[in-house]
Amino acid sequence: MQFSFCAGLFNGMPGKAFCTRRVGGETPIKMTSEEHPIPLLAPYRMGNFHLSHRIVLAPLTRQRSFNNVPQPHAILYYSQRTTKGGLLITEATGVSETAQGYPHTPGGIFFCQIWHVGRVSNQDFQPHGQAPISSTERPLTPQLRSNGLDMAHFSTPRRLRTDEIPSIVNDFRLAARNAMEAGFDGVEIHGAHGYLLEQFMKDQVNDRIDHYGGSLENRCRFALEIVEAVTNEIGADKVGIRLSPFAGYAEAADSNPKSLALYMAKSLNEYGILYCHMVEPRMVKPGEKQECPHSLLPIRKAFNGTFIAAGGYGREDGNKAVAEGRADLIAYGRLFLANPDLPTRFEVDAPLNKYNRETFYIRDPVVGYTDYPFLERDP
Repeated sequence: MQFSFCAGLFNGMPGKAFCTRRVGGETPIKMTSEEHPIPLLAPYRMGNFHLSHRIVLAPLTRQRSFNNVPQPHAILYYSQRTTKGGLLITEATGVSETAQGYPHTPGGIFFCQIWHVGRVSNQDFQPHGQAPISSTERPLTPQLRSNGLDMAHFSTPRRLRTDEIPSIVNDFRLAARNAMEAGFDGVEIHGAHGYLLEQFMKDQVNDRIDHYGGSLENRCRFALEIVEAVTNEIGADKVGIRLSPFAGYAEAADSNPKSLALYMAKSLNEYGILYCHMVEPRMVKPGEKQECPHSLLPIRKAFNGTFIAAGGYGREDGNKAVAEGRADLIAYGRLFLANPDLPTRFEVDAPLNKYNRETFYIRDPVVGYTDYPFLERDP
């Protein structure tokens, strides 16, 4: 699988990406935001990509695909949130022929997030009803769904054999190739939120005794092998990764998250990837800010490429983070979901639409998806 029960599969036949345009460049440089009155709106050069602002659409699971294929309403959803020179990251998704006819409009930079859920699954979602795969045989306990009402139940996973791991690495490589052939500008490897890569990286999940378990180096080996395979396939200048070392999503916590984060940041430098997208330590649980002694600043200093921070940011603290050099770019999820013109609203400091949590994951192709209003502007 390459990979998503949320929004499509890579089936070896790439489709067409939507709302993308490659923007050229030569020498990677970072443009200062110090002189811009609104740091989030200062231009930035990320490798070969010229960004017109620093507000990123975070990857958001929306569950609006049918039969694992994105539908035309996904085109509208992403188009609404596209600005020329703005970076968008898809939900963990594949590409489809339903997107034909919409590339290169209207100038956004579009990265496809690729993932594997590992044990965060159920046999009903697996081929032939087989057990989900993971670093471990320990199952997740039932979890309250994001709607706050229903419980999600997970099947007992099967521990991957050591000799099976290269095939999973290759799945990520093929997914990255297909994304590029489909017209995406790059890929983001999903290494966060308790999914398969974190099930290897985090010591509260990984109980292996082979060279993919035990030490920090061993636990990070799988993720770094994926990074290496993907960069070799499509080029390091088109690869990012998302990490949440401080979080405990899906019962995936680590006893020393700062060491994990620093080890990954320094190791990623060896591959020269374009960006590292990291979730703030305060976001221990989805959608909940908590007081936390940790900071991303040491990790930001350790990583040589573009550093994207995510986790409950608003306009004021996003501007402050960029102005103080704690992040190059800020990823917005729920605010961007509810405000398709978020950069414009931040520019004029306009009121924001309130998001409706009850419509985050419903199947309706319009309600809570493409019906959030734009800011009314004087003619």
